[in-house]
Formats: sequence, structure tokens, C-alpha cells
Amino acid sequence: MDLKAVRTFVAVADSGQFQEAAAILAVTQQAVSKRIAALEKELGARLFTRTARGAALTVDGAAFLPHARELLLAGERAAASVRPRRALRVDVVGARLAPAALLRGFHEAHPDIALDVVTLFDVDSALTALRSGSVDASFRAVAMPGRPLPRGVEAVRVYDEPLQLLIGPGHALAGLGSVSPGQLAGHRIWMPGIVDGTEWAAYYASLAAEFGLTIDSSGPNFTGAVQDAVAGSGTLATLVGERTRLVWPAGHDLRRIPLRDPTPVYPHSLLWSTADPHPALAALRAHLGASEPDREAGRTWTPGWAEAVRGVFRPGRA
Repeated sequence: MDLKAVRTFVAVADSGQFQEAAAILAVTQQAVSKRIAALEKELGARLFTRTARGAALTVDGAAFLPHARELLLAGERAAASVRPRRALRVDVVGARLAPAALLRGFHEAHPDIALDVVTLFDVDSALTALRSGSVDASFRAVAMPGRPLPRGVEAVRVYDEPLQLLIGPGHALAGLGSVSPGQLAGHRIWMPGIVDGTEWAAYYASLAAEFGLTIDSSGPNFTGAVQDAVAGSGTLATLVGERTRLVWPAGHDLRRIPLRDPTPVYPHSLLWSTADPHPALAALRAHLGASEPDREAGRTWTPGWAEAVRGVFRPGRA
């Protein structure tokens, strides 16, 4: 059986559209149609019904789908048995952000597992890469409002990262040991790295709405520009993750102040394709499941839409 045709069938089944499957596989829509037609001829069964929305599985197609996935996995295992094992390719969003730190911890615990670290822009880019097989896993905040994960992609919540307030020494809140989100109402919070349509934009929009905050995303996000501006201002502030790596001149004397009562946490999830057979994926998931740090007792906040992640898993929590 032609595994290219089987892979094409799975891509159409997962996406529900011949056109989207063609984009995922980097082939023409005509090639997708020809592969499906050849597979249907070989099986002697119709696999899809054309609809106004795209392509729907027939009864025979639905029956064949789990076996098709097994065929692809078997093919990958067979190929892996006679070729050098490639590195586990993981998207960490940004080199200075928490996912990169989580992956560094995995590398230190499993130095024998080769890693290829990439940084993709947003969740759409990550999903395309996962479904095409160009990456094996991605760290993302998922389940944005009205954006469920596509079939064939799974997600597990692996790290709730507390937010911190980053301010200069002259800011009105600089002398406090912690700050509640409500205390930030009326303060200008400058975050030029927020891009409309991204998962982090959805998160910070929910945060602002929940606590009445003013988050300004205007202006280009030059390296160090926010830290420079915050250091010399008595009113300007920004928000950073607990594990975001920042470097600034000693003279800036910036303060990273924890947010409490409640603590807003950014919900990092690990995403992967169910069709990906890379043997190191299980080790990565197990490591992340055992490595979330203990938190002080107290309330946390994250958007309601983040709770909808399938397979939610919070290590160490009831």
C-alpha cells in the first residue's frame, strides 16, 4: 500500500479539506485528489464525501482511519530501525522565555537525547509544523477563545508560569514585596511585544479585562527598549514571566515584584501530533510532568479558555 497515499488520507481526514491537506503536505490539491482516488481504487471503497465545508469521512473512511494511522507509525518505525535517529525537534517560542528553560532542564536530565531547538512565531505556525512533521513538539498557550485544537494534535498543560511586575526604582510600587493585580489598575503597562491574533495577545487581553488594567502594546519591540524606559520612569511598568531571562545594566536597578492574591499564571502547554512516533517524546512528557516547581499556597488566575485544554495535567496538584 502506498504510504504517501495513506498519509494524504490522514491529512484530509484531520483537516477536513483537500486544500488544507495539500498545504500541510506541500503538494498541489490535484496531487491530493489523485492520491485519494488511487487509494479508494485499491481499497474498493469510497473514503470521503464532498460537502459544502470540505470533505467528510464516509463509514468506510472512518473505519479505515485508525488503521491508516497505525500504518504510518509502522512505516516510521521501520525506517527508524535502519537509519540514524534524528534529533527531537522542539519549538520553544523564544530563546529567553520559560519553555526554553524547561527544555534546558530536560537536556540536562537526558544529555543522551539529541535536541534541535526552533522558535516559531505563533500557535498557527506551530500547528502547521506539527501536522507536517517538521517539528515534534511545541510549547504554547492553547485553546484560545473559539480556537479548539485540530484533530490529530494533543496538548498537555505542563507549566503555569507566574507573572511578575518589572519596574524602575522610582516607581510608586517599587518598595513593595508583592503587588496584587488590582493595584495595577491606573498604571501604564507597556508591552510592545504583544501582536494581535497571537495566543499571548489573547492571554493579556483576558488579563486586562479581568483586572481593569491598561496594557499598551504600541511601538516597536527593540531589544532592551522596555527595560531602558521602565528604569528611568516613575509611572511606567511592564509584565514578565517568572522564568523570562532578562539582562540589563547594573545602573538600571530594576525590580521584579511578584504578583499575588491572585497570582496570574501563563498556561504553557506541550503540543504534539498523535502521528509522530519520535521515541523521545514520551521522555519529554514524563520529564515535564515531574518537574513543575512547588507553589506557595494561595490563589492563581488564568483565563477560563485555558482550562479547556484537552488532557489538562498539573503535576503535584490534586
